[in-house]
Amino acid sequence: MREWSHVPCGMWGGHDFISGVRRMRAALIREHGDLDVVQVGEVETPVPAAGEVALKVLCAGLNHLDIWVRMGRTKLKMPHILGSDAVGIVTAVGLNVDSPRVGDRVIVNPGLSCGHCEFCRRGEQSLCVSFGILGLSRHGTFAEQAVVPASNCYSKPPHLSDEEAGALGLTHVTAWRMLMTRAQVKPGESVLIHGIGGGVALGALQLAKRIGAEVFVTSSSNEKLSRARELGADYTVNYKEANVVEWIRQHRGDRGVDVAIDAVGAATWPLDFTCVRKGGRVVLCGVTTGAKAETDLRTLYWNQLTVLGSTLGSTQDFEQMLTAVNVNQLRPIIDEVYPLDRVRDAMAKMEEARQFGKIVLKVAE
Repeated sequence: MREWSHVPCGMWGGHDFISGVRRMRAALIREHGDLDVVQVGEVETPVPAAGEVALKVLCAGLNHLDIWVRMGRTKLKMPHILGSDAVGIVTAVGLNVDSPRVGDRVIVNPGLSCGHCEFCRRGEQSLCVSFGILGLSRHGTFAEQAVVPASNCYSKPPHLSDEEAGALGLTHVTAWRMLMTRAQVKPGESVLIHGIGGGVALGALQLAKRIGAEVFVTSSSNEKLSRARELGADYTVNYKEANVVEWIRQHRGDRGVDVAIDAVGAATWPLDFTCVRKGGRVVLCGVTTGAKAETDLRTLYWNQLTVLGSTLGSTQDFEQMLTAVNVNQLRPIIDEVYPLDRVRDAMAKMEEARQFGKIVLKVAE
């Protein structure tokens, strides 16, 4: 129940009777900066335009993107609502929307595209000239209500809890595109995943095992490595206690692994080139340890490596990922669930890399 002190003068039940404007609570920033710029405040409730729907947000997963947005990777119009993932109930639809319908429980594809450029026309929405992501290019999902394109809504997988569904979208479609679309991993191939514990790394582990790959994972935490083995990781190593290159050689000889999946960036980039086999593939989707790193060009050309960047996913990537989740009854690993009011605590845990799995905000029942 909302405390009296939280309701501004003239407000009752989310409606401002002085101005006539409906209000809602949201986790937002009014300036870029450290964690203390994140606050939970009252903002105007959004109304869906043509082709859009309004959602009552139930749960919303955190992503490292929320940190980059907060810190000012892209300049934004303030105040700005954070958050890219959500599961929610449709409460209103704009003009020209046939599906979903009011009352439907849906998850959201966070990728935004124009729908008519050359890349969108050929089904490569994440290459769109105006590509964006919820919570980056427009207001996000850390709010009681969120407005999203109707075409970005999909039926919630029935086997998932709201917490799991709200954590699925961004990390699992990113992992799917890296493995399936970019690297085109085949059954029996070997995959190295750096820094197990984050959402993309765990999503990649789950999906790689489902397609029959042999998976190598690294971490600085023995507890995380133990949990990764429980999820099916074939080989694990603590990179603070052992040399990763020598560890790979112990199991793969001089051949190396077929694919390196990297969401870490500068700290692991040199390892990628020494751990993959001749003709192998390196796929990068993130730079949590830094965006600048040296590349040994001799290894690149001599070993005929393929280096692939990967960002989120296309509509087809999202739909195929969702099919795989439903068919295989996959569940995102949930680390902890926080109420919206504790968004700072949730973000602090993610920034300190203390989680194993997704951190989720529970916004409503």
